[in-house]
Amino acid sequence: MRLRLDFTTGTLLGLLTVFASPARAQTPINPAQPWGSWFIGTLQLPGTAEHRWGGFFEAQARTNAVFRQYFYNELKGGVSFDIDRNFTALLGGGRYATRDYQDWGAGPLNVEKRLWGQVVLSQQTSRLKLEHRYRVEQRWFRYRADTSSTRLRLRYRLNAFLPLNHKTIGPKTVFLSVYDELFLNPNGPVFERNRVYGGVGYQATTHVALQVGWVHQANYNLPAFKQGQFIPQNTSAKNNVVLALTYRLARKATAPAPERLPSQQD
Repeated sequence: MRLRLDFTTGTLLGLLTVFASPARAQTPINPAQPWGSWFIGTLQLPGTAEHRWGGFFEAQARTNAVFRQYFYNELKGGVSFDIDRNFTALLGGGRYATRDYQDWGAGPLNVEKRLWGQVVLSQQTSRLKLEHRYRVEQRWFRYRADTSSTRLRLRYRLNAFLPLNHKTIGPKTVFLSVYDELFLNPNGPVFERNRVYGGVGYQATTHVALQVGWVHQANYNLPAFKQGQFIPQNTSAKNNVVLALTYRLARKATAPAPERLPSQQD
């Protein structure tokens, strides 16, 4: 009787172990992250038919939670040239700093400096506006442990705009904006990041545009062996509330200014 009881107990423990193992295996490597927030302020000087050179300056702050736990900032700018009405080239650069919001006084975890070149092609129908942006970035990192690295990245973004109360995006226009952007790394993982955005905007005047939206950013890592243990590919994703303000400078011109899409520079 004791032998049978021991056998039955051992069998039950074995079955529990078998059924418990998949549950442990299904535990996500990266647990769900809280919603964060992005704050973007941009100053633009667009080109015109008479003055094809332009530029921009942008400051950005991000928080780990909505409107709190500030941990990241960007300062960047660039010079643009309008090749024609629907084709613009730009050379830009910036500084990007990441901190631990729980230990702010310890200084940045890393500081990135970035230089990029890009071209933007726009297509406009009677109402729907499409923008294709192609970018090549060279990135330099300096970490808190006094180590450094460099990285090359390719980006493609398809952005669509739809004005709601006018056919074009001008003063007093409400519009919708959505985009999807792919981030590619030649050294792997090739598919490094995907960023999806959706929002609503208001072009208040020729100079001022406001946007409120949502962005979902997912990062992908390569599988690897670390200390003799296999680490599978994993994805970390985060949702964010986006608040963006753009102020556009205007030059004196004899011809009417062309329609300008309220694109985000990031």
